[in-house]
Amino acid sequence: MSKELMIERIEKAQKEIEAKRETVQQGKFRQDYHFMAETGWINDPNGLIYFKGKYHFFYQYNPYSGFWDCMHWGHAVSEDMIHWEYLPLALAPSEVYDDHLKGGCFSGSAIEHDGKLFLIYTGTCNNGNGFEQAQCIAYSEDGIHFEKYEGNPVITAPEGVPTDLFRDPKIWKHDDTYYVVCGASKNGFAQARLYKSTDMFHWEFVNVLAESRGEWGYMWECPDFYPVGDKYVLMFSPMGGKERTSVYLVGDFDYDTGKFFYTISGEIDWGFDYYAPQSFLAPDGRRILVGWANAWDWMPFWKDWGPTYQEGWCGFFNIPREAVLAEDNTLKFIPVKELQDLRKNKQEEADILIKEDEKKELRSGCVYETEMRINLKKSTADKIRLNLRMSQGKKTEILFDLKRAEAYFDRNNSDGWSKGVARCPLNLMGKEHLDIHIYSDKISLEIFSNDYQNNFSCNIYNVDDDQKNEVKAIGGDLVIESIRSWELEKTMK
Repeated sequence: MSKELMIERIEKAQKEIEAKRETVQQGKFRQDYHFMAETGWINDPNGLIYFKGKYHFFYQYNPYSGFWDCMHWGHAVSEDMIHWEYLPLALAPSEVYDDHLKGGCFSGSAIEHDGKLFLIYTGTCNNGNGFEQAQCIAYSEDGIHFEKYEGNPVITAPEGVPTDLFRDPKIWKHDDTYYVVCGASKNGFAQARLYKSTDMFHWEFVNVLAESRGEWGYMWECPDFYPVGDKYVLMFSPMGGKERTSVYLVGDFDYDTGKFFYTISGEIDWGFDYYAPQSFLAPDGRRILVGWANAWDWMPFWKDWGPTYQEGWCGFFNIPREAVLAEDNTLKFIPVKELQDLRKNKQEEADILIKEDEKKELRSGCVYETEMRINLKKSTADKIRLNLRMSQGKKTEILFDLKRAEAYFDRNNSDGWSKGVARCPLNLMGKEHLDIHIYSDKISLEIFSNDYQNNFSCNIYNVDDDQKNEVKAIGGDLVIESIRSWELEKTMK
């Protein structure tokens, strides 16, 4: 054990943060209300939990630059998931099982046990046998200062599972037993492997909870498993899943066998920038999800995951969303109600008719929230187009093609940096209304539609002043019953 080494490395990282904090906060790309680290690079949300009266967000973190590198765990707390207090780093590489420049303390989760806050994470190292990943334990009396378990690692890759494809443990408790699901790959197919323990330190394999036969890629990153209503949900970010970055499966689970039987599949988000979501229970029983607002596959390496690295930072989280089970056992992902506290300077209009090929101007700017309710029964338009974040020849287009039952998010002309058109099917069968809900921040757009089941999250690096927004009717008239919009309070630096 190298307890002193972890403390030393956390102190070194904190000095780096303090030295760069003020400069980074002056960056023009910094978000107004999305969670970010103070400096450096972040990716996956980790260890999300409500513990001793506060929400805890941990996160994959490199405090030394705006690029991915040796992984630490950052840590922040909040009373409302909106206003955040940064705490000292929770974990730093220090042991033979997690100390490597291209390894470190990879993703994991948190749970309360015996009054302490326990973390289970993937230690990643390379000691001459290639990269090896194993599951490790750390714990804390005060929820701030953590100690690694001297018996780590507690779960290692079994025979047939590559040691570099066994990671991201998500923990929960059922009755008197703790369970962990880990992402893995075997014979080129993705798996979610289930383990159980009665004391958090000694684990036994239960079963392969679920697996891909090729349709869901070769590796499941950041699997999560939880009940919603009378069903269970498995979600993951598949490697080799092409356009799929955040998949969910709904079905039934048998604790006696450890097998999950799913009948429903869907996408949490169809955008380019939603990955590795993790869930947790709020104190009122809501199941809340938080994702990393980027993805490994979409942005080519020469793009460096956006231009924010030039300011010494990279990465933020999507807004928290509540997972709600619909009547047909699909899921809705609804922005948490706490976000409403950010609203100010409301604008509202009702009973709007937009004639064919005409436009309606919306609230200007780049930091805002807009809700729109469209009457499909009275509208004759074939398409609805939102032209958002327009300035100096730049424009982001969101198209709802009612005739072909598809939706598109086109950022090819958004900022001179980003590329790509995200798309999804748009099932409006039997529906009389289409609701559209927009959250826009300095460098992101999150579009929720169709009862929060067709969602796009994409980063937009346009920070020009005086940005305009509008809605256009194509191929017929458009009847909008209401438009409500707000400016949103700045809570981050």
